[in-house]
Amino acid sequence: MDARVRPAPKAVANPDRKPDRKHDILLAAEKLFAQRGFHAVTIRQIAEEAGVPLALVGYYYGQKHELFHAIFAHWNSTIEERVARLRAVPLDAQDPRTLPAIIEAFIGPVLRLRSSSEGEYYALLVARELYHTTDETDQVLRAFFDPLAHAFIDALHLALPQTTRGQVAWVYQFALGSLLHHISDSRIERLSKGENTSADPAAALLLASFIVGGIRAALASALAAPRATPPKPRAKPRAKPRAKPWAMPRNKPAAQASVQSSNPLCTTRSPKP
Repeated sequence: MDARVRPAPKAVANPDRKPDRKHDILLAAEKLFAQRGFHAVTIRQIAEEAGVPLALVGYYYGQKHELFHAIFAHWNSTIEERVARLRAVPLDAQDPRTLPAIIEAFIGPVLRLRSSSEGEYYALLVARELYHTTDETDQVLRAFFDPLAHAFIDALHLALPQTTRGQVAWVYQFALGSLLHHISDSRIERLSKGENTSADPAAALLLASFIVGGIRAALASALAAPRATPPKPRAKPRAKPRAKPWAMPRNKPAAQASVQSSNPLCTTRSPKP
């Protein structure tokens, strides 16, 4: 996946703007994490990018992983917008417009954020860091993105009631992969020989149609395929009871008489009077 970012010019200082160092640190961290990755960035580099003393980063945000988490908390409104748009969709399984509406709620806010100057680095950060699960990204996934995923999987399952939740979870992941690749890829400019630009908002309709068509085709193939019935477990044969070596035959006197008569060393002695 191409996750390269064109270097953006630093903002020109506005004399009328009151400095917000805490916000500047957050934006600097967001930009550097998106460009280089979480583990390749130091607190010192973030302080230099934000133009603040090194100690101020720790004063506002604590350790680096806490600053990383704060970035996603800051942009949580984007997740809330996607959930709100999803709740506005009438989940009618008989209406062919239901699935496209769910996908539009899923990708629309992200594409608009990616095309904006203020949300460009956050969208790239999501695409880059959440592809590679680490302890830091796993915490972010669980806190912010797992509830979002469950909401969309629930909606897809209601819109496609003939499917299993497992099948719907797969196609959700496939749709997520398409979205993340689209907002982070830059090869399209070379591959199209200059006809396309990276993360072009005009490609939103094409992306939505691709995801909707892919979901329908994938689930149709899965539902048409015969389900393999698991083989029944074989009944274990009953083990024959082992003869106890100390067990005596039931007809004890007859058995003893037989043994004594066949053994010439066995003699019966009468007790002396």
